[in-house]
Amino acid sequence: MAKVKKKVKVIKIDLDKCNGCRACEMICSAFHASPKYASNNPARSRIQVIHDPLRDVYLPVYAGEYTAAECMGRDKYVIDGKEYSECDFCRASCPSRGAFKDPDSGLPLKCDMCEDDPQQEKPLCVQWCINEALTYEEKEEEVEEEVKPEDVEIGLKAMIDKYGKEKVIDTMARMSKKA
Repeated sequence: MAKVKKKVKVIKIDLDKCNGCRACEMICSAFHASPKYASNNPARSRIQVIHDPLRDVYLPVYAGEYTAAECMGRDKYVIDGKEYSECDFCRASCPSRGAFKDPDSGLPLKCDMCEDDPQQEKPLCVQWCINEALTYEEKEEEVEEEVKPEDVEIGLKAMIDKYGKEKVIDTMARMSKKA
């Protein structure tokens, strides 16, 4: 692996400012609807607000990389007397939980920082956060560059796992005749 300088884009979260309005979830799901803004389903959002009702605390978490395997460790954390698992704060989509997966296809979702067309200055969840609990930051960092499978390969693998190889091949063949 080679070290390269890359622009790293981060959404910073201020837990003390989030009031749980979920505007971030709504705008994200609307922006990623097909066609854009045609529907609103928070289950398709790339950001989800976790609520701790005992302390009345809200924590926005945005989707990270897909991981094909479950975590080895299941550490527990105690914050103000309440126990949390690592999964509660995890940004990854993985086989062991339903977070950050499209509700219809089961394909993993990942935050794309709203870089789709039209290009946004900063992610819409940050723009729509009225309490400024979400802030956007770009910085240049030296990172290890690794080779990752393309998103198409990950999507196809997920569909094969869910529907079976034959059904995916038949569907692809049928679709290619229409094109």
